[in-house]
Amino acid sequence: MTDNFLKLKNIQKKYIDASKNIQVLNGVNLSLSKNNIVSLIGPSGSGKSTLLHILGLLETVDQGEYFFNDVNLINLKDDQKTIYRRKSISIVYQFNNLISDLRAVDNVILPLLINNLDKNESFKKAESLLTKLGLKERLNHYPHELSGGEQQRVAIARALINEPELILADEPTGNLDSKTANEVFEILLSLKSKERLIVFATHNRELSDKADIQLAIQDSSVRILK
Repeated sequence: MTDNFLKLKNIQKKYIDASKNIQVLNGVNLSLSKNNIVSLIGPSGSGKSTLLHILGLLETVDQGEYFFNDVNLINLKDDQKTIYRRKSISIVYQFNNLISDLRAVDNVILPLLINNLDKNESFKKAESLLTKLGLKERLNHYPHELSGGEQQRVAIARALINEPELILADEPTGNLDSKTANEVFEILLSLKSKERLIVFATHNRELSDKADIQLAIQDSSVRILK
């Protein structure tokens, strides 16, 4: 299960609320390899999103180390972290965060354009990816013209377009009905790859059970259930 791809060592994270220190993560140690889909479960407020945001370099830690391909990302400067977020790490949110006045295909090519890739080549790549996700007839539709499941598939395509090594999904089906949630989750399962690690947070135990590795977060610590 483990290799040198992703390792957390003694991660500590707390917030200050009303002059009180709230310990969200306390001594988290974790080692994960590619070619795995990992679920993260736990009660609301337990720290699932915080842990995903740390993995996505969106939040800092108070103490500890985060190794990504043997590089300690904690020590990097902000501009160096930005490069990792652009090229190696992608996040899918419960609320898909699509830009409302951009078409589906334009939402998907944004990460490529940010990385200065050719617009025509970016469009071809996005069109191919959206077609694979069953959205060939929705390329030119705006988010409000898409169903919830279609919007989430566009968000997944946007996360995939840069071929990241790490995909993080924060309650990716939490805003969908049961049938659509299962359809979207099956797409997530199909993305498993030797070149990729997928970590998703969920309240849905049935979906969590489909993961290769199941983690539980409670009382500021993370433990492996399977």
